[in-house]
Amino acid sequence: MFSFRGDAHKVFLQVKRTAENGQLVRNLRDFEEVESIQKLYQSMDSGTLKLIYYRMVKEKNGSGITPIFVTAVPWLLFLFSKPLVDYLFREGSWLWLIFAIIYFTLLITSVILHFREKAWAAFHMEIIQDILSERKAEGLI
Repeated sequence: MFSFRGDAHKVFLQVKRTAENGQLVRNLRDFEEVESIQKLYQSMDSGTLKLIYYRMVKEKNGSGITPIFVTAVPWLLFLFSKPLVDYLFREGSWLWLIFAIIYFTLLITSVILHFREKAWAAFHMEIIQDILSERKAEGLI
């Protein structure tokens, strides 16, 4: 079923369906992936985890190419709007449609990828913070 509720709701529905079928939720492929990432980070020393965490902070908060692309390209197009409009909309030309499809496809794809990367960085940061907090509570740091 199509839903605008997002990935969190999809995870909930998957967990619910698995539990209703009497299967172990822990054995879902997505959770096995989380567990393997968690085990890898648990096998590392705290100093290395802090370095990885700092790198993830940079990735999550980095300006990257996507925000620049989203803000700069429209200004560039605006700067050359008269010649661009004359070229794209000349009589009988379908270039404007091709241009629009390519432009919006690139724009939407890059924005989606940017936010997915931010989400993955936040995911890794949360796992690392949990491990470091547990170690601190146990007096291992």
